[in-house]
Amino acid sequence: MTSREAAGQMRQLRFFAFLVWATASAAGGALAAEEMTALARPDPAKSEIADFGDNLQVTLTLSQPVPWRVFTLDEPARLIFDFAEVDFTAFPLRDITRSDMVAAVAAGPVTEGWSRLVVELSGPMMLETAGLATGSDPAGAVLKAQLAPTSAESFADSVGEPDTPGFDLPDAAEVAPNLDRWQGDRPLVVALDPGHGGIDPGAEAGEVHEADLMLTFALELREVLQKRGLQVVLTRDADVFVPLETRVSIAREAGADLFMSLHADAIAEGHASGATVYTLSDTASDAASRKLAERHDRADLLAGLDLSDQDDVVADVLMDLAMLETTPRSDALADAIVRGLADSTGNLHKRPRLSAGFSVLKAPDIPSVLVELGFLSSPRDRAKLRSEPWRARAAEGIASAIDAWAEADAELRPRLRH
Repeated sequence: MTSREAAGQMRQLRFFAFLVWATASAAGGALAAEEMTALARPDPAKSEIADFGDNLQVTLTLSQPVPWRVFTLDEPARLIFDFAEVDFTAFPLRDITRSDMVAAVAAGPVTEGWSRLVVELSGPMMLETAGLATGSDPAGAVLKAQLAPTSAESFADSVGEPDTPGFDLPDAAEVAPNLDRWQGDRPLVVALDPGHGGIDPGAEAGEVHEADLMLTFALELREVLQKRGLQVVLTRDADVFVPLETRVSIAREAGADLFMSLHADAIAEGHASGATVYTLSDTASDAASRKLAERHDRADLLAGLDLSDQDDVVADVLMDLAMLETTPRSDALADAIVRGLADSTGNLHKRPRLSAGFSVLKAPDIPSVLVELGFLSSPRDRAKLRSEPWRARAAEGIASAIDAWAEADAELRPRLRH
């Protein structure tokens, strides 16, 4: 390691050790944390992510100082900024990014009271300097960070999320005691998972965002199900980011009898329309399904999660055993939903039943499906998804499907060997 890299790493470790509190006032005194919690707004005209010689420089001009922190993660290499709190709504990330050293950028809410800016790097880079200072406007502030190329080994040694007081992503939920398989003697518990949210808006078509649309539909579907006497839990009920594994944990904590993730995809090439219902499989039904699952899982990476410690061989074996019973139940649920949507809307994809390796479907003990209600890239589907009467019909079709599946599933229970 060169002396430059060593100095950069030491500075970075100091950044990791604590929350960096911005300081600014007309008199030059330090602002107390509680005085810096109002929403700040970035100025796109005075912000950029661009080359600075051989280095990369991030400049973010804000309407006011806010508490912030910075760190890096690996696989892929990412630079993460957290703020309490910055409104990135409509902030043109692509327009301010002008560097081949950047593979992708994302920004938005990540947990209550916090926003996140994620810069995916095209290669390992060491954070050399970072600071927030008042600009020409005493009420505003300018964040500047500079990174230099480094070796993969040095980068890997320096990554990690700091333990910051007040910053917590949703924890994995406590596992509830196992409920008996539903027999009609209690309300059926349905976990609805509106896809994406917060820093991850999902597919976009003009001003229409998948995350917003699916939250609207989930709230409408919840009302329909509750009127039928079912108990419903949502993995999110606002525009917030929820990690994929946490979504499953929320369902398990609620003792869910089934898990349904709601989405509306968009494709860049070709034409596709209609609803599709997915179940879990190690082998995707087709290349499009495989790419869709990769995009969904990649959202967690772009949101800045560290997934490097998720591999557990023993857990995988136990999951496989548990899913010997769950998989056919998931298949039956998916088939019922296809029939329900066919009867209520008639708007199905040419292949309405597919499978892929979606992480959000990996609860070994809960029948789970992922419903793509349509494609935002299709003008016809987009119009239907934005239509309240159409969504009402879709909700009724799904609700009827759940009722039919639950009754058939309960009838199979006595046949199981214990």
